[in-house]
Amino acid sequence: MNSKYIDLRSDTVTKPSKEMRIAMMNAEVGDDVFGEDPTVNILQKKMCNLFQKEAALFVPSGTMGNEICIKVHTQPGDEIIVEQDSHVFVYETAGPSLLSGVQMTTIAGRHGCMTAKQIKKVIRPRIYYLPPTKLICLENTHGRSGGSIIPIEEIIEIRELAQNEKIKMHLDGARLWNASVATGITPATYAKYFDSVSVCFSKGLGAPIGSMILGNSQFIEEAIRYRKIFGGGMRQVGVLAAAALYAIEHNINRLKEDHEKARKLYEGLKDLPGIKIDPEEVQTNMVIADISGTGMSQIEVLEKLRKLSLLMTPERDNSIRAVTHLDVSMEEIEHAIEICSMVFN
Repeated sequence: MNSKYIDLRSDTVTKPSKEMRIAMMNAEVGDDVFGEDPTVNILQKKMCNLFQKEAALFVPSGTMGNEICIKVHTQPGDEIIVEQDSHVFVYETAGPSLLSGVQMTTIAGRHGCMTAKQIKKVIRPRIYYLPPTKLICLENTHGRSGGSIIPIEEIIEIRELAQNEKIKMHLDGARLWNASVATGITPATYAKYFDSVSVCFSKGLGAPIGSMILGNSQFIEEAIRYRKIFGGGMRQVGVLAAAALYAIEHNINRLKEDHEKARKLYEGLKDLPGIKIDPEEVQTNMVIADISGTGMSQIEVLEKLRKLSLLMTPERDNSIRAVTHLDVSMEEIEHAIEICSMVFN
């Protein structure tokens, strides 16, 4: 994408910094399928320590990470519970049904957060002609709800319910780093309530590719098998693991800057004519603006913004989404507000 644009489409558009590229260039490598890539092994061990899990596995993408975890936790014909706007349900191309043969029951959460009370109502009775409920998936932060954070108190209640019902729990924590920085709750504290966790390096942390799944040793042993089946076995992948290592060592604490940029953007957009933004959803690095009141369609608005060198994406309910990240400055956010003022006034 031409550098003249202020690119707020996603935090996935970030590019490796010079320092990260140097770390990648100097990485020691080996064959990871044989478990012999030393940089991958260092990364996996570091992640185990950070999340206080027994074992970890480096995978190419967050979607693959989620799908491997679902596959390990379930059998064909099982049912999993997901939030209706979750990444697993909306953006993974029916992966759970295609790859794992499971049925998804969806719940409409508030700001992406399902409650234990809601979940309890849809857990299937243990009757032979009903699909058994085997897994609950939570997404934290929740992308389609503006990067909203799932409250830890609700996670604890859901975990208690899941344990009582003998149901596993998976956390799609692609942006868990943002939740941790915003709340001060450590990754390990979040992770202890889940049987598996997937986290991403290629969003706010700025690495070019890669995610990590974590769980106990038996879980990861099985996950290795499914990573191979799904085509995710990688060879001299230490060059990518080095980028992830650099990211977690240098780019976690700075996420608060992205949150400040999102808050600045919200303050600049919230009073524009025809714009409606739920302030409760502006918790991390996203701003979702309902443009219904402008009389313009998503396509019209996005094209007007693009012509003025500002890029955003369409979102549900005739809304547009902006995501702040390390490759956009506060000055560019101020310019983005000026551009929006031109389009919406």
